[in-house]
Amino acid sequence: MTPNTSIAQHRLGLVLFALAVGGFAIGTTEFATMSLLPYFAQGLGIDAPTAGHVISAYALGVVVGAPVLAVLGARLPRRKLLILLMALFALGNGLSGLAPTYHWMLLFRFLAGLPHGAYFGFAALMATSLVPENRRTWAVGRMFLGLTCATILGVPLANWLGQALGWRWSFGLVALMGLTTMLLVRLFAPLSPADEKASPLRELGALARGQVWLTLGIGAIGFGGLFAVYTYLADTLHDVTRVSPEAAPLVLSVLGIGLTAGNLFIPHFADRALMRTAGLMLLWSAFALALYPFMAGNVWTISLSVFMIGLGGALGTVLQTRLMDVAEDAQGLAAALNHSAFNTANALGPFLGGLAIAGGHGWTSTGWVGCGLALGGFVLWLISVAVDRHTASRACAA
Repeated sequence: MTPNTSIAQHRLGLVLFALAVGGFAIGTTEFATMSLLPYFAQGLGIDAPTAGHVISAYALGVVVGAPVLAVLGARLPRRKLLILLMALFALGNGLSGLAPTYHWMLLFRFLAGLPHGAYFGFAALMATSLVPENRRTWAVGRMFLGLTCATILGVPLANWLGQALGWRWSFGLVALMGLTTMLLVRLFAPLSPADEKASPLRELGALARGQVWLTLGIGAIGFGGLFAVYTYLADTLHDVTRVSPEAAPLVLSVLGIGLTAGNLFIPHFADRALMRTAGLMLLWSAFALALYPFMAGNVWTISLSVFMIGLGGALGTVLQTRLMDVAEDAQGLAAALNHSAFNTANALGPFLGGLAIAGGHGWTSTGWVGCGLALGGFVLWLISVAVDRHTASRACAA
């Protein structure tokens, strides 16, 4: 789409802010639900392992909803689609706060997860349509700041509200954020007509492109290391670093600061050399994760380590732009699938990290697991680069 220079000059900041508020709401509910688990487990009369299925239900909703809603919404104007997705998100979270039983809670969390991937995918497409070609990753990074800031501000706020007034109010707060996003998108996002050539069949064409699958694989594997460490970070702080209960949340928030810093600065490099930046981010992540076991013994060094790991989270922004490039005319589905890939990483990293811990290798072994996953993503990156070069050489020969 040709960038709308009028919007870019006068209203770009407002549009990106509106989109980022939606990311803030999504990030808050995704991460805060983990910290609220003991409270809604008690409220619904279930044990902690059973309550963990509620988190899995949300993740399943993301994986299912991203491709389905992206395909079904292919012919809708993007502003209208984003408003509808946020309406579904607000409804799912509002109902979660009213869930009378465990099984209803499972259903409502699945419902709340459905629009997650599609929202980020189409929000990224809207953001990049408003800027020149050489600022696309920058625009995506600014939109993703809502998600990263949620780990610093939204999660503590929701957790505090859950403790002060009850866990149901936390989901109500997220529902209110969703309604606020709807209003902001309606006020500030440009109303562009739907692509007349768009169709569900054309969107499904993204699945026939090998580079789309390679890029999704880079994210699903290469990003798993961050989640392997983050999932068990609280236990590591308690049993290895021996920090006080009051200091642990501060260290956890350092990851969010790293994620935010990465999304502020890394996109500038990605807009100059997209794939090179992706490769370097994977190597950086492998390096930072390999250092983690050696830095976990002291609160200051583990904080630095967690910040370094957080910086690697900018890989998600870089891969979002890469997917738009390789998807050609099926960008909606590909962009939405990026978040299915990262939810796969969110399942794979903790699973493998848990196996290492259960095998007697200690809490810090998650760093080695994460390093291996980052290197696995780098192998797929090498294959993707080789395919690009082969395709380019064939085109020149023809």
